[in-house]
Amino acid sequence: MILVIGDIIVDEFIWGDVSRISPEAPVPVVSVDRIDRRLGGSANVVRNLHALDTASAMFGIVGDDEPGRWVHEQLTGMDSDNRGVITKTNDRPTAIKTRIIARHQQVVRYDREWVAPAQPETHQRLLASVESLQADATAVILSDYGKGVLTPDFIRLLIAQLGDRIIAIDPKPVHTDAYQGATVITPNLMEAAAMAGMKAVNEDQHVEAIARALHERLELRYVLITRSEKGMTLFDGEHHHHIPTAARDVFDVTGAGDTVIAVFTACLARGDDALTAAKLANHAAGVVVGKLGTATASWAEIEAH
Repeated sequence: MILVIGDIIVDEFIWGDVSRISPEAPVPVVSVDRIDRRLGGSANVVRNLHALDTASAMFGIVGDDEPGRWVHEQLTGMDSDNRGVITKTNDRPTAIKTRIIARHQQVVRYDREWVAPAQPETHQRLLASVESLQADATAVILSDYGKGVLTPDFIRLLIAQLGDRIIAIDPKPVHTDAYQGATVITPNLMEAAAMAGMKAVNEDQHVEAIARALHERLELRYVLITRSEKGMTLFDGEHHHHIPTAARDVFDVTGAGDTVIAVFTACLARGDDALTAAKLANHAAGVVVGKLGTATASWAEIEAH
């Protein structure tokens, strides 16, 4: 089982077409065809693990509202243990990101969310829930969207408590120092550069310097940096491995980072070496960016890509 801890978001997609400009303002008028929802944020990591037939448990916060109840239903439907998903009964609503898409292009996105740090008692409840399931865990993913669940102090507590397991982190630069002692971080180039205090230059030599700096500063086993059209770079403490992109067509990069960390961690958890895991994660990213919306990749899709 892989434990996933972080910021749960509901991704809402409004699909339609544009045929005219509004007479009220210079903006397109979208004629809506359909609306759908998908689990997003850290919960999208669970979706990706489910697509890989990998057992999971989700830990995070939702509101006492209809979207929060929907999150529980979706997790239950995927057989993901969601006892660690806390429902807040105060004014903290479930986070929702709504994207309006017309003719395969995102027109606008609007967010409804609460980003204040979770209260200490909430973190204690989450920590207790994690402790109750950690004996069954082969790996842990901290999915940090900066929405208040993974504060620096809480991250340090989790790493201290789970330190004998694989700990993979999808990071936020503002929390950099709290990630010390994890197994791997999986930032994109912009995030990695910000974490290292360096410029985001997408050239091999520069990315190598960023990866080495983060590896040493945070005492990690691996650094895996995603580099958009240039693929990925894996640093294992001795060697840098540059992996060319596997994307054939790019329609939507939404959630691709969730796919990368899910596949990389699942591979490490089953015993693959880090380079094999990174190559498979790269293929998985190539699959999901060829789909619209928050997407996942199965083992069959990854192997066929």
